[in-house]
Amino acid sequence: MEDRAGRLARQEESQLREGKPPKLSENAAFAEYMNTGWGVPDRTPSVVPGAADAAAAHRARLAEALPGRTIVLAAGEAPVRSNDTTYDFRPDSDFAWVTGCGIEHAVVVLRDGDATLYLPPPAVPGDSGFWTDARYGELWVGAAPGPADWARALGVEVRPLAELTEDVTRDEEVARTLAELRMYKDEWEIGQLREAVDRTVEGFAAVVREIPTAIAGPGERWLQGTFDRYARAYGNAPGYATIVGSGRHAPTLHWVRCDGPVLPDEVLLLDMGVEVRSFYTADVTRTFPASGQFSPAQRQVHDLVEQSHRAGLAAVGPGRRFTDFHHAAMEVIARGLADWGLLPVSVDEALSDTGQHHRRYLVCGIGHHLGLDVHDCGRAAAEAYQGAVMAPGMVLTVEPGLYFHAHDLTVPPELRGIGVRIEDDLLVTPDGMEVLSRALPLEADGLEKWMAAQIM
Repeated sequence: MEDRAGRLARQEESQLREGKPPKLSENAAFAEYMNTGWGVPDRTPSVVPGAADAAAAHRARLAEALPGRTIVLAAGEAPVRSNDTTYDFRPDSDFAWVTGCGIEHAVVVLRDGDATLYLPPPAVPGDSGFWTDARYGELWVGAAPGPADWARALGVEVRPLAELTEDVTRDEEVARTLAELRMYKDEWEIGQLREAVDRTVEGFAAVVREIPTAIAGPGERWLQGTFDRYARAYGNAPGYATIVGSGRHAPTLHWVRCDGPVLPDEVLLLDMGVEVRSFYTADVTRTFPASGQFSPAQRQVHDLVEQSHRAGLAAVGPGRRFTDFHHAAMEVIARGLADWGLLPVSVDEALSDTGQHHRRYLVCGIGHHLGLDVHDCGRAAAEAYQGAVMAPGMVLTVEPGLYFHAHDLTVPPELRGIGVRIEDDLLVTPDGMEVLSRALPLEADGLEKWMAAQIM
């Protein structure tokens, strides 16, 4: 039978969930006992080495771009999953870029490069919220750094959120400026992205080792869960919803449902990225034969995508237009499709602005900036993004593919249900580019050998 203390605790939790005043806090004896007898836990903030210095440099760049402006950025809060439960919190990327941290409900105010961080102080022993506040009470959420702890860790002024007086409405000019500044990664950021890519390659190996188990029963979600577990164990989380598409699901560009089987005789498209604890993410795709060996039709498609991919890589470098690799990769795809008899018009007409018939099988873009967001710098002006010239420090993806849906009657039966994408992460350097994800093979033979090495 439930004792009185247990019943009161259960009632207290129920009242907290319903937003009602907690009854236990009205019990003077209980409150006095709860507020005494506690030691001091370790409240050292978790800050990635180098993040505070990098954030200070980022603030200086922002102040130079927008002199005299007061800029207010909010970290945000975890979105509601259902009722009184939420998804994991992940801070706004601009907030993380200028602070080097991610604190839910925090706000940073920037004036000429100087930062004042406002955050909700945790409820510690001695505060009634220590045991009654499910959002900030340390008894609920664990030991939490306070303003003084964060000030020491980040080297900025930190004040209670209640003292904030500025309007937190996001200014579009500020958002655009931040996006354009974030296109050019500094050495610390490049180091974080290298780590993200390396962890992602390791995650690919972990997933490939599980392919036989996935084929035996649990299917796509077993592989999705394998990568997501790896990302959370060795990073912060997956950088985006992990894509695992087997067979007829492989041509679906964003197949994140992952609720199908892994079919042994079909291709398996894996689009995955680890987000490291600084919130920088990788974004890599490879397409594997689940059986370990490509069929002739699968290899035919993969070989054309590989040719397109290599053409795209060759068009990346300083001084090249950002759209160059898109056009180079698309031309290879169009000519290949024409050779297969799949274009209803000539290659020249297909590649013209009024044609684009080849895009039926490759409707998405060929690449994008990469950084704190998987599709980084999305609020930049068009002339600073697609219309820009590539420069050292830019990190981007190149990711052509071919997507032949199982119900597309314009495609020969032997090609229906085959989806192939190859995606690499690249750093633009002063004299060319570096493929950060080069540890994963590109060619069909190399992928088969790499798979065999992981599974044996």
